[in-house]
Amino acid sequence: MSTVELITEIARELPPEQQREMLDFAEFLRSRARSGSRRPLRDLYGLWKGIDISEEDIDEVRREMWRNFPRDDF
Repeated sequence: MSTVELITEIARELPPEQQREMLDFAEFLRSRARSGSRRPLRDLYGLWKGIDISEEDIDEVRREMWRNFPRDDF
């Protein structure tokens, strides 16, 4: 028995809800196989290496961001 026939046989024995899960998983595997030709994702480890942001910098940006926020609404 081929793999496709075995999968079909198993799918027929499952309730409709689990058949849908099986279909979703099969679609996921197919999309992953198709995207295998894309370049790998860039490793983001160390993205902020060498950048030093202080609490004062964060506070300043927050003040600037919220400066024009209408305070009389609440």
